[in-house]
Amino acid sequence: MSRTGYTLPVFAVAAAKAALLHLLHSDLQPIVSLDLLPNMAKIPIAQVARLDEVSAIAITLSDPGDNLDLTRDTPIWAWVSLTERGNQPALILQAGEGLGRTAAGDPAIYSYARRLFDANLLSLIPSDRTLTISIILPEGRQLAQRTSNQAFGILEGLSLLGTSGISKPFSAADHLEEFRVSLQEKVQSHSDLIFCIGSNGLQVADRLGLDASAIVQTGNWIGALLVEAGLHNANSVLLLGYHGKLIKLAGGIFNTSSHLADAKLEILSAAVISVGGDLAAAQAVLQSKTADAAQKKLMELGLSEMVFTTLARKVSQKAKSYVQKYANATMNVQTILFDRQGQIVGQDWQHQEPE
Repeated sequence: MSRTGYTLPVFAVAAAKAALLHLLHSDLQPIVSLDLLPNMAKIPIAQVARLDEVSAIAITLSDPGDNLDLTRDTPIWAWVSLTERGNQPALILQAGEGLGRTAAGDPAIYSYARRLFDANLLSLIPSDRTLTISIILPEGRQLAQRTSNQAFGILEGLSLLGTSGISKPFSAADHLEEFRVSLQEKVQSHSDLIFCIGSNGLQVADRLGLDASAIVQTGNWIGALLVEAGLHNANSVLLLGYHGKLIKLAGGIFNTSSHLADAKLEILSAAVISVGGDLAAAQAVLQSKTADAAQKKLMELGLSEMVFTTLARKVSQKAKSYVQKYANATMNVQTILFDRQGQIVGQDWQHQEPE
C-alpha cells in the first residue's frame, strides 16, 4: 500500500507550534501533535531554538508520503514572536522568504491553512500577548519556478494551499480505484464529463466557466479512466491539461507518468514536421530541455498555434480510438491544451476561452 503524507500547511503549523512551545516552556519536543480538522497527526520537528526572550524558530521537513510532490524534504521554518497585545489580534501571519504573496500583497496562506493555525495555536497564546508568525521556505522561490503559481496570482514563492491536511499519493497504482469510483458516481448524473489533468486544470476549468460537478480528476490514469467512461456510457469527455503531459496521448501513451514513458519532445518534433516545419525547427524542439522551452521556441518560429492545435486534434482522435478498442464504445472526445501560465495553446473544443 502507498503511504500517505501531509500537505505543506501542516508542516508550517507544526513548526510554529513547536517554536511557540519552546518560547513559552523551553520545550524541545521531537514531535508535535496537531489537530488537522478533524484528524490528528504527529509531526516530527527537525530543529527548534530560542532567538531571544520573545522569539524562537523551528524547522520541519515536508513529507507528502508516496505522492509525487516537488516539496518533498523541503525545510519549512516558522519564526515566532510574542509582543504586547494592545489593539492587535491574537495571531498575525506573515510571509517570509519563499512563501508567496497574492497580487494584493497578502501572504499566500489560504483558508484551510489559516484554520489550522487558529485551531492549534490560539489556545496557547497568553491573553495579553500577540503571536506573530513568519513562515519561511528557503527553497520556496526556486521551487515556485517549477509551478504555475505566478499565473494564478501567487508571487515570489509557494503557497499554503489545500482543503485537507492529508496528502494522498494519487499517482500510485492502488489509488486508481478511487478515481474509478468517483467517475462512476459522476457519470450517473453527467453524461458529458470533464477530465482535469493536474490541479492547474481545475483552475483553468473554473476560468472557462465549466461545470465543476462534471469534473473528474485522473492523476496519470487517463487511458484507464477513458475506458471506464466508455464502459459507463458517457456521451463525451473533454480532456483539459498541461500540454507537456497531455500531448503524450498523441503518441499513444495513455498513462502520463514520466516514470513510465516520456516522449513529449519527440511527439512535438513530429508535429512540427506534420504542419510543414523544417528539420531545423524539429531539431530545435528535440534539443529543448523541457516542454515549456520547446513551446517558447515554437512561438519564436511562429509554429506554436499550428503545432498545438494539430496535437489537440490528434489527442482527441487517439483517445476516441482507445475507447473504441478497449471499451467497444463510441464516445466523443475533445481536448484543451494549456501552458504553465494557464493560457490555452491548442484545442479542438467547440467553445472559445472568454476574453
